[in-house]
Amino acid sequence: MEQKRQIGKRGEELGAHYVKERGVNIIEKNYSCPFGEIDLIGIDRGTYVFFEVKYRRTKSFGGPEEAIDIRKQRKISKTADYYRMKHGLSERKGFRFDVLAITEEKITWHKNAFEYRR
Repeated sequence: MEQKRQIGKRGEELGAHYVKERGVNIIEKNYSCPFGEIDLIGIDRGTYVFFEVKYRRTKSFGGPEEAIDIRKQRKISKTADYYRMKHGLSERKGFRFDVLAITEEKITWHKNAFEYRR
């Protein structure tokens, strides 16, 4: 389990570095609350972005982004709600859900990867 955690942490660091280089201001890493965890939270051109980072060494079990099912999307949405409430961010403040799919070969940034899920 520890090795899996280290691999996940490495993926999150790669992802944070990647989006920082592209102008995103990372404001939280591994944000957790009673509802779940969000890997990275950043601001991209005035929009709050909740990032899910998925790292896979190979695609033999499918691409990293395929691991983010509807259940995971709901959990991330609920966690984002909690974060927004705790930080006084109104419904009108722009936000989106992005996915960073990382393999040994490349990083793919899926902007607006999924819609808010109730």
